[in-house]
Amino acid sequence: MDAVIPGTEHDEERTDKSAILMMLAYVEAECRRLGVTEAAQHAAQAATILSPSGLAAAPRRSSVAVVLPLAPLH
Repeated sequence: MDAVIPGTEHDEERTDKSAILMMLAYVEAECRRLGVTEAAQHAAQAATILSPSGLAAAPRRSSVAVVLPLAPLH
């Protein structure tokens, strides 16, 4: 039987969130590199919402300061 280590679940959740934020940063950068700015903005918004400070996070390094509502891209 596996032993339960207190605090491990919280660490795993924090690690998962960090991985998702890194992936979103990569997606944003690639979208900007490809010239798909609207998709890049969606990725940036998702990262902002998931960041520890949520919507109160500092603005991203983007040269465009536009806040768009999240909408499906399909």
